[in-house]
Amino acid sequence: MAEATSTINFEKLRSSIKGDLFTDNIHRLIYATDGSAYREVPEAVVRPACKDDIKKTIGFARENGISIIPRGAGTSLAGQVVGSGIVVDVSKYMNSIIEVNPAEKWVMAEPGVVLSELNNHLLQYGLMFAPETSTANRCCIGGMLGNNSCGLHSIIYGSVRDHILEIEALLADGSEIKFGELETSEFLAKAACRNGSAEEKICKFFYDSLSSAETRMEIIENFPDPVLKRRNNGYAVDALLDTDPFVSNGKKINLCRLLAGSEGTLAFATSLKLDLTEIPSGKNGLLCAHFSSMSEALLANIKALAFEPIAIELIDDYIINCTRENPEQSRNRFFVKGNPGVILIIEFLDKDIEAIRRKSLALQQVLEKEGYGYHYPLYTDPGEIQKIWDLRKAGLGVLLNIPGERRSVQVIEDTAVSPELYPRYFAEFEQILQKYKLVCSYYGHIATGELHFSPLLNLKDPGDISIYRSIATEISVLVKKYRGSLSGEHGDGRLRGEFIPYMLGEHNYRLIKEIKRTFDPDGIFNPGKITDTPSITASLRYPQDAISRKIETTFIYPEKEGLLHAVEKCSGSGDCRKSSVIGGTMCPTFMVSHDEDKSTRGRANILREFLTNSRKKNPFDHEEILKVMDLCISCKACKSECPSNVDMAAFKAEFLQHYYLSHPIPVRSWLTGWLPRINSFGIKLGPVTNAITSLKIFNRIMGFSDKRRLPSLSKITLKKWGGRNLNGQAVSFPNGSVYFFADEFTNFNECETGIAAILLLENLGYKVIIPDHVESGRTLISKGMLKEARKVAVKNISLLAGLVTDEIPLIGLEPSAVLTFRDEYPSMFSGSEGEKALSLAKNVLLFDEFISREFDSGRIKSSSFTTDHRSILLHGHCQQKSVASTAPTIKALSIPANYEVMEIPGGCCGMAGAFGYEKEHYEMSMKIGELSLFPAVRNAGKETLISATGTSCRHQIFDGTGRKAFHPAEILYGALLNRREQK
Repeated sequence: MAEATSTINFEKLRSSIKGDLFTDNIHRLIYATDGSAYREVPEAVVRPACKDDIKKTIGFARENGISIIPRGAGTSLAGQVVGSGIVVDVSKYMNSIIEVNPAEKWVMAEPGVVLSELNNHLLQYGLMFAPETSTANRCCIGGMLGNNSCGLHSIIYGSVRDHILEIEALLADGSEIKFGELETSEFLAKAACRNGSAEEKICKFFYDSLSSAETRMEIIENFPDPVLKRRNNGYAVDALLDTDPFVSNGKKINLCRLLAGSEGTLAFATSLKLDLTEIPSGKNGLLCAHFSSMSEALLANIKALAFEPIAIELIDDYIINCTRENPEQSRNRFFVKGNPGVILIIEFLDKDIEAIRRKSLALQQVLEKEGYGYHYPLYTDPGEIQKIWDLRKAGLGVLLNIPGERRSVQVIEDTAVSPELYPRYFAEFEQILQKYKLVCSYYGHIATGELHFSPLLNLKDPGDISIYRSIATEISVLVKKYRGSLSGEHGDGRLRGEFIPYMLGEHNYRLIKEIKRTFDPDGIFNPGKITDTPSITASLRYPQDAISRKIETTFIYPEKEGLLHAVEKCSGSGDCRKSSVIGGTMCPTFMVSHDEDKSTRGRANILREFLTNSRKKNPFDHEEILKVMDLCISCKACKSECPSNVDMAAFKAEFLQHYYLSHPIPVRSWLTGWLPRINSFGIKLGPVTNAITSLKIFNRIMGFSDKRRLPSLSKITLKKWGGRNLNGQAVSFPNGSVYFFADEFTNFNECETGIAAILLLENLGYKVIIPDHVESGRTLISKGMLKEARKVAVKNISLLAGLVTDEIPLIGLEPSAVLTFRDEYPSMFSGSEGEKALSLAKNVLLFDEFISREFDSGRIKSSSFTTDHRSILLHGHCQQKSVASTAPTIKALSIPANYEVMEIPGGCCGMAGAFGYEKEHYEMSMKIGELSLFPAVRNAGKETLISATGTSCRHQIFDGTGRKAFHPAEILYGALLNRREQK
């Protein structure tokens, strides 16, 4: 599949800018979508390095009659940053904090600055930029301006419109302009238009238009109720009307208020001066009131508002139930009791916890008196509060895990109506849903009268597309009836622009179109948004002529449409765009590069595009997919951190399996996949094999970096050592038996580590048995050789399923190998084979999980270990963090009474199995290590023990820092008192 290439010659622009320009198929397809249901393939993508790059791009667009689509993180839910012109992504380079003025409480920043990163920087001053969106860890300030973003605490902080002081921008004619507060005399002088500049023409237009009594009346009568804090329909001319030049109230006019929410259709912001707020002092508490019904919760919301909360958020049973199956969010459900229909999360801020308790109790008594709710827990611990908010913020993503062809869609998700009117509004809203027999989830900012309604629809089905349009039309009528706003915070974009003439009236719509023409006469900036918007059903993400095909896969996907359906779970929310400054583990290559094609979203977009539109018999047979998948390091962080649980590691393996049906498997990949079998021969000539693999020329021939040394083979395999030392022992083992999985890395390369683990277990009273088994198949999976990996899985299941039980579990050292039993094996089988795989998986444990469990049971005691003081710095394996947890590792290492463990924050070490050894990936691998791992190890004292659970991680730490890292088993064995030494 190939999108039509542009007839425009972009070389002149490419050679004139300092930033990047792309016209290749990969970038054009990746930037064809955002967080919405819309898709338009752009002519090109520009990543400007500076203001001058933007100016040149605007000039080029004007000369060639094409458009400019400003873009930040691309999280827009209404299609604001899709378009057929030049997408200009400011997030890569234009992300500097220019100046902070703590005394005057303002910051100047470029539009690509991420909100959470900005607020992290401002912590040192005790200040923050107050509007806090649920996408704060990746959304850009410029995008927040475009959408006039709000957030959880908009009840007290309002929106971006309330905090924007000045904007330096470029107009469509290329002229530079600074928008900010103007005294009435200044405004009138500019409105006189003596020089005929673009700025003067703009001021003249507003003076002439808003001085009209008829226009003022139309605005007052047809714009949303001004008491609504969330109102984003059209351009905010109502915010200008209420200023000194027109009503003589002393408020200075500031056109920044109009640009907030203008979706990049009027001007291109190059820097923003933002008003800052002092970080509130005092204590926070969350009252999580549980209700049986929505109507009950809406009435309770009105009661709660009287107690002056700083936020009230609502989540319904759909969201609550979806979090059960989400690995990340299931940990955040601790506060849920029973099966509530709705939970209101009511946040209070006060001078101390006792004041919050009193206020919460008083509200609870009011609610109980009215018969609203059944459970009212209060949480004041900051860690618990954060977990509750994290669950609420994951709302949109977890909804995409609802099974079936109908998905949660954004169409009526942004309506805002006064809280006092909301119970009546909602009753009529539900009648419309019932008319169409639609199921809908509800969540959001009920304190300010906005809930996100997400009905389940299949936008591949013409019938559902018709419903999509019909409910949008009917809900717009209902919202207008209650004088609400069709867009509270997500903007109009492609989704709601069609309804603006009805919502605001034809007179006001003509005014809005005139505003657009005044700022942008040639329609260069983001056309089709707010004005002259195409039909709501035009350019949907899923084309009606898409090829329907059955894709045979090795992994079994529960969705009816299999792999494609699983890929389509990616909503475009952009959670994978977090930087290392924010933390988390997803996605390491994006954290290093800040390139969209190296994000999980970018990879999912490319997969979806070709699986949907490819005309080839093998839809995977495309170099574009191979290039984008190449830098997925299969860390699996997306499986847990992505709210939609997009498992890109599985998708990559599946893709490679199909790609190799049309192309030969590269020799290096074949060698890596079959490495355990090759090592079984190589170890017989261990010294010779090690001598050969240590040669730089060998690395070069094999395609590995000559800056690495390949792992050496041990003198003996762990299995052979076990055969000599674990049979016929006349020793008592009071704690019973365990099966030990001699994984392919420990068995061949780190036998001494395995021996230390076994001796530790024996000293602690466990009989260790190495059962008959083969390798895990991890190396085969990582290189896409899934059919061969499945055969390995069949073998292991047949050998182990009848042996391993809860009483005698299977434990092992290497997370990537051990977790294959729990992660990949069950997803390869169905029916009775699947039941066997699941039964085995339940009783396979990481070594540290087993030690932690036995410590909790009392069978392992701290008294068996030294009381010496030691500090341990732990790096957790990325797949362990995703599929399991590092908490048991920390607990296990803390068993010696005076061992203090600190975990290094961050994600993958960068080695990622063979990835970091491969010559073309070496630099990326080391850059990932430098994000947090290497600096933390270098800064650790010499007496600090470095621990890492993964063999690749330990090699990476040594290569990057020169420090030796130990498996937790080695550290605990070394800490034993009165240990029996190796036989």
